Amino acid sequence: MAVKIGFIGCGGMNRGHMKSLSQIKDAQMVGFCDIDPDRARACAAEYGGSPFTDHRLMLKQADLDAVYVAVPPHAHGTLEIDAVRAGKAIFVEKPVNISNEQARKVLKEIDKSGVINSVGYHWRYMEATDQAARILRDNTVGMVIGYWMGGMPGVAWWRRIEQSGGQFVEQCTHIFDLARYLVGDVKTVSAFTALRALQDVPDLNVPDVGTASMEFRSGAIGTISTSCILRQGFEVGLRLFAKDLMVHIGGNQLTVTKPGKSETITPGGNANLTEDKIFVSAVKSHNPSKIRCTYEDGAKTLAVTLAAMESAGTGRTVSL
Repeated sequence: MAVKIGFIGCGGMNRGHMKSLSQIKDAQMVGFCDIDPDRARACAAEYGGSPFTDHRLMLKQADLDAVYVAVPPHAHGTLEIDAVRAGKAIFVEKPVNISNEQARKVLKEIDKSGVINSVGYHWRYMEATDQAARILRDNTVGMVIGYWMGGMPGVAWWRRIEQSGGQFVEQCTHIFDLARYLVGDVKTVSAFTALRALQDVPDLNVPDVGTASMEFRSGAIGTISTSCILRQGFEVGLRLFAKDLMVHIGGNQLTVTKPGKSETITPGGNANLTEDKIFVSAVKSHNPSKIRCTYEDGAKTLAVTLAAMESAGTGRTVSL
């Protein structure tokens, strides 16, 4: 039997998941919900199933096993709780919220229901990440340097910190999460942000540059920097340093540097497709063991990025 899937949000992120799921034989897309009825109808026409503008109606009327939730960060919370209370497995796009309190409410419902759950941190599923994890397994990471240098998304909600949470929370969250995945939980965060180059952008209150310094519970230290001031492209990645070893993950490309030798590897694979395959398989088999980021883990990454924003606002180091 195919896993029957509904979508809350029919924008770019869920459209990407729809494309992947169309390649998975055990997935059947049956419900498409969006506040824009034209987007819901367009997805239903392309993939089959029914369009909705009310997620509660979709949860009630569509025969669903699982729900993908991909909406602007400030819209998370009630949507997930409604899906979980309806007994549906959930796949939530990052960031899971812009409020730790709201994320904890969702997690409480997940814990009560026991539904399969996953969060869309696809960098965890890259083959470059797999290889980096194997290399680092027998090495002590001392330093982490991450970066997300790009442009400002065109959607209006991203410009408002009360809706997107800011770049640490919304875009650069992938780098914070990858650092947590490979190095472990974060103990303290100290950060600085500023609005420097984009002061002429209308209705913008999101800082356009920021740097967060972190102490990991393992004892490693690191910095993650981010900016949205570029129009000519972007650079994103994470560098990890151990004794006589540097590991750099940039996209699905891995560079390993040792004394006298540097090798760059571009593994194959499609991380987005892989995470969707694993989620569908977990729902079908009722076995979540291969899911690499649960909602609980996604909420921990949210807490780190919100701590960075709090530190930048107060000028104080924040403990987690």
